[in-house]
Amino acid sequence: MSKAIELIVAGYVKVKNRRALSDLLAHRRKMLTDLQAITGIDPQNTLERVRQEIAVIETGLDELKPPLGSLPENDWG
Repeated sequence: MSKAIELIVAGYVKVKNRRALSDLLAHRRKMLTDLQAITGIDPQNTLERVRQEIAVIETGLDELKPPLGSLPENDWG
């Protein structure tokens, strides 16, 4: 995995930009879906990299979750 996505996520976490992380996650999930639909080439290496990036983004979002009980469950997400 590239260090770039780790730095981007760390920056968003530092400034508490949950929306940017959510947008980045949506983009990577769409990339994953698009890559899975590709025929004619073997995108396995790229698929694995995107999955790793999704995991990093999800970890960043988890870091920004408010403590349990501080918000009603439906206010987060």
